[in-house]
Amino acid sequence: MAQEGSAKIPWYSGLTGYHYLVLTVASLGWLFDTMDQWLYVLARQPALQELLGSGATAADVAAKSGTVQAIFIAGWATGGFLFGMVGDRLGRTLTMAITVLMYALFTGLSGLAQSWEAFAVFRFLTGLGIGGEFAAGAALIAESLPDHARPTALGIMQAASAFGNVLAGGISFVVFRTVPTEGFEAMGITMTSWRIIFFIGFIPAMLVFAIRLFVREPEHWHTARAKAKAGDIKLGSITNLFTEPVLRRNTLVGVGLAAVGVIGFWGIGTFSPDLLRGAINPNDLPELKAMADQRASLSVMAQNVGAFFGILTWTWLAIRIGRKKAFALTFIACAIAVPATFHLTDSFAMALVMFPIMGFFTTSLFGGYAVYFPELFPTRVRATGTGFCYNVARYLAIAGPSLFGSLRGAYGIQWAATIVSVIFILGLFVLPFAPETKDKPLEM
Repeated sequence: MAQEGSAKIPWYSGLTGYHYLVLTVASLGWLFDTMDQWLYVLARQPALQELLGSGATAADVAAKSGTVQAIFIAGWATGGFLFGMVGDRLGRTLTMAITVLMYALFTGLSGLAQSWEAFAVFRFLTGLGIGGEFAAGAALIAESLPDHARPTALGIMQAASAFGNVLAGGISFVVFRTVPTEGFEAMGITMTSWRIIFFIGFIPAMLVFAIRLFVREPEHWHTARAKAKAGDIKLGSITNLFTEPVLRRNTLVGVGLAAVGVIGFWGIGTFSPDLLRGAINPNDLPELKAMADQRASLSVMAQNVGAFFGILTWTWLAIRIGRKKAFALTFIACAIAVPATFHLTDSFAMALVMFPIMGFFTTSLFGGYAVYFPELFPTRVRATGTGFCYNVARYLAIAGPSLFGSLRGAYGIQWAATIVSVIFILGLFVLPFAPETKDKPLEM
């Protein structure tokens, strides 16, 4: 049920076929976006092991993993910053098409890398597209659907990301299971498993045709564009986010909230495959690597099944008790669930229990960002503000993977996760400054 004023009505009441089309296309854009993210997470360690050569130690691979992930997050943040402004100025659908094509193309090209430096460059360029897609898709749904349907629709879009993550786990499981360890020769390249995984990541580029053919710009955006042409407002102005007091407060709140989730997820949660590989194959024995890779893929699928239900639960909770209370409860739960997962996971069976719990709470925060951030900004800077909050926070989070890697080397992966998990408690200190947007219409 959704709430509009004092009357409770189903969220889907009054929706047309076109509304469902917009929801489907935007959800697929984000689903494939997160699929390509997790294809990287699952293929990162095997890729760097091969690119660094047989002389690389486990510590070398871990260090470069943190570096490449930091570069990827920098690209993501830059893409969110740039394409948020593009989305307000050129339109939501055109920006979606450009960013989907970018993240698909450079994911595919990552499979051709011949050095870890080239691999890092491709990950940066992939990040540009990944960072830009979310703001355009979220703004498209927020402005295309009626107010009573908006929170649930945005929650569904974000929940689709969990399917993308599960799909990535399934793809990597099949590839790791079927491609020989030594790979096979094609186009003058030894096609090992991780290269095949990245090539598959190019497939989402096909979605661009559906976006350009069937999805139109929202009336909210056309109205704002007409006002901009008349000189009444300015579209996509990054300076307005900081010169107008209300927008400045909302921007700083959004960045603070996003930084907590991004550091928690990319600085801790995405190292869950490494945690399980270490539990299964602590001595890095070659004969156990294939099994460890396969089980890591399955555990990631389990983690993201939990994420799917976590995002929908956050949306349900926010509709009933408000956005601020939902964030507060989730921050506390994350601070407990993440260290527990890293300390208790000592086998594949335990991973299948703990990973979904961790995924449920850590990823539910991103459902909050999808619902809350578009509500903080008017149409003229909605994509700019959403993109800035959701992605520029990643600049603050760049240190997360590197910090995790350093702490991991010094104290082990379990205590590294415990130390970095303090970030979730810090999120509680942002909430007193956050406006409550429950039951309020989208600002024009």
